[in-house]
Amino acid sequence: MGLFDQMSGYGHEQIVFVRDEAVGLKAIIAIHNTTLGPALGGSRFFNYATEEDALFDVLRLSKGMTLKNAAAGLALGGGKAVIIGDPAKLKSRDFFHTYGKFIQSLSGRYYTAEDVNVSADDVAMIEETCKYVVGTPNISGNPAPFTARGVYMGMKAGANAKFGSDSLKGKTVAVQGIGSVGRLLCEFLAKEGAALKVYDINKAAVDKVVADLGAVAVSSDEILTTDCDIFAPCAMGAVLNTENAGSLKCALIAGAANNVLLDANTGDALKKLDILYLPDYIVNAGGVINCGMEVTEGYNLDKINQRVDGIYDTTLKIVSLAKEKNISTYQAAEEYAWSIVKGHS
Repeated sequence: MGLFDQMSGYGHEQIVFVRDEAVGLKAIIAIHNTTLGPALGGSRFFNYATEEDALFDVLRLSKGMTLKNAAAGLALGGGKAVIIGDPAKLKSRDFFHTYGKFIQSLSGRYYTAEDVNVSADDVAMIEETCKYVVGTPNISGNPAPFTARGVYMGMKAGANAKFGSDSLKGKTVAVQGIGSVGRLLCEFLAKEGAALKVYDINKAAVDKVVADLGAVAVSSDEILTTDCDIFAPCAMGAVLNTENAGSLKCALIAGAANNVLLDANTGDALKKLDILYLPDYIVNAGGVINCGMEVTEGYNLDKINQRVDGIYDTTLKIVSLAKEKNISTYQAAEEYAWSIVKGHS
């Protein structure tokens, strides 16, 4: 499929390919939709196997940001960037200065922030050559605590809908991915009395959660098939598809990862299996709320926490809409978000 066909299929406005040989920079910036305002989405630094994989990821992620920002009530459009390469080898002040200049050249059509392998300190270096940056240490900082809090609130709402109570005490939650957000989510869950099963490619992170929170470690193969009440994907996207959905042994899915489902067909498959899927961009919007309000309203922590806690009510709206129309929650979330975008077009 050609590039413009892919852009048309996802509905993108603009894709920017940038490179600088001197610092080893290769990146793709995807601006999906700016109907509600300038595009906002983090920069992901990942050593993709192929450039095609990077393009696939950024197209899906940027579309997801349009839906996430709209559903979160932010006057912002959707965008995302992926930086291709090994962050351990490429990161430097010159590298991020060069990257920042490329974003600056877009004149505010795209605001960036933290994402996988890009920290608040990295964003601070980008800001030295670019004013279209949020999530810097001196203002909103690391969005991970807000993302984790939002996922936790969404999970409680989902539990209320699925189990008749939003208490997670005694529930078994299988958490895939113990990065900054996954770890914090585990802390929320353990504090409420949930039992944890965990997996991460980083064994040290798993060992620490096992030691600190009494979690049970499982293997990469087991995390999708282990007995649990709730599956919480908090790593990379597209982990669930129509082939492996039938192997799940959970009643509810709620996690911090973006684009958890490969496609809409997977959403339909989960509905048929009577597994309640809470769309990722609904429950994981806490981080973008924290960063986005820098642009739209100015940073106010009390307002941000109130908005993040509101993910509980938004989640219930999606579940209710899906039930009312007898459609998957995947489809219901898209209808909800697009209705907001189209209402402003």
